[in-house]
This record gives sequence, structure tokens and C-alpha cells, in this order.
Amino acid sequence: MRIERTRTAVTAVTAETAVTAIGLLAVLALAGCTAQEPAPDAVPDTATGTLEQLAERVDCTPRIQTDAEELRQANCATADGTYVLATFATDRGQREWLNSAKDYGGSYLVGRKWVAVAGQDVITKLRGRLGGEIESAEGAHSGHHGS
Repeated sequence: MRIERTRTAVTAVTAETAVTAIGLLAVLALAGCTAQEPAPDAVPDTATGTLEQLAERVDCTPRIQTDAEELRQANCATADGTYVLATFATDRGQREWLNSAKDYGGSYLVGRKWVAVAGQDVITKLRGRLGGEIESAEGAHSGHHGS
């Protein structure tokens, strides 16, 4: 009788363990199916840093064009394309520069105190490396003005 009770207890424990294991496997399978992997076009957090640090992040050796206290600007040519990368001392200086630049149209990748300027396809590639927000403008000075 004691042996029979032990067998029943062992059978009950084995059945309970099997149900728990099956439940655990089901949870793991569902978690595997719903796990979020980064999408190929996922946008990273917006980069910060100096002109040189931003350029390094996109594998650019910057050709400095403007090196002033309020604005540093460089040309870059990488596998992503050619573009202008600019950093600003203040948020206000950046916004004023953007407002003026947008008169000429174009695509802008905008981060905190930095901007990249290029064609839309290059801006999209850079965004995958620098983050930021894309701003576009139809320029008042762009287009053909004939007589």
C-alpha cells in the first residue's frame, strides 16, 4: 500500500512537471515569435558631439569650410554620398541658420546643435547612423527663372 501511494505521488509529480514544462515551452515559443528585433531601417538615438565626433560616426574625414565660434561647417564625402555637416554653438543659431537655408530648398537632417545637408537619399542613409529628424523645404530661390 505504501508503494502504491508513492507510485501515485510520483506519477502526480511527473504529470505536474510535464504540464509545467509544456507551459514554459509555450511561453518561450510565444516570446520568440513576438521578440522585437530592430528593423533594418531603425533610427538610432540622435547623435551628439563635436563636428569631428559626428563626422567620425559616419566615417567622414571632414574638410572644414567654416571654423567660427558660433558655426563649424565641413564637407564630407563617404560611401553614403556627399553632404555638408554643420554644428552650432546654440539652438537659436541652428534654427536661424536652418530658416535661412530653407529658402534654397533641400533636405536637412537635424539633431541637437547639428545639421547635415544633402539630397534626400543621402539624408536617409545618414539618419540610419546619426538619428535626428528630417526636414525638407521647397526653396524660394530654387527652380528655373526664365524670361
